[in-house]
Amino acid sequence: MAAFDHLAVSAGTLEAGTAHVEAALGVPLEHGGKHPHMGTHNRLLSLGPEEYLEVIAIDPDAPKPPHPRWFALDRFAGPPRLTNWIARVDDLDAALAAAPAGAGRATDLARGDFRWRFGVPADGCLPFGDAFPALIEWQGTARPAARLPDRGCRLIRLEITCPEPGALASALPVTDPRIVIAAGEKSLRATIRTPHGDRVLA
Repeated sequence: MAAFDHLAVSAGTLEAGTAHVEAALGVPLEHGGKHPHMGTHNRLLSLGPEEYLEVIAIDPDAPKPPHPRWFALDRFAGPPRLTNWIARVDDLDAALAAAPAGAGRATDLARGDFRWRFGVPADGCLPFGDAFPALIEWQGTARPAARLPDRGCRLIRLEITCPEPGALASALPVTDPRIVIAAGEKSLRATIRTPHGDRVLA
């Protein structure tokens, strides 16, 4: 089984990414933490009991890892933007075996008492130009989404455009009526219901 888990907004700095999302949605983000294996850090926002949004950036205080960082952060440039989405699976090995080539190698990761396995691509870039979701298998019962304060935000729609919409749709492990795929240059656009009305994050 697979389900939508969270959105990733990439940024040159965590401060810039946080400011971008807070301005777009009108709600504050929560402190996240550091990912030593990837040399990154994040801030978080609840999108419901089992879903959330993260702003992620290279941690300037962490040593550069000997492998590419996830979400192609080593090549990131420009303003903060929604770059990736992550799908939660029950069996990461099986999900990666069924996924398109380049979906990644199962990697054990941790942050505090959170434990998870993640499909990390060898070059940091996911299939279909990063339009395919990163795959995550949570270990145990500790989840970030469950610990975040509810700011009244919910994902209403995720629009994904890519040059091969049909192939992407066929390859997706997730069936979710909120996820809409269309032809075009690769982009992600999320409509999020907030206390201030529906807002768009791209």
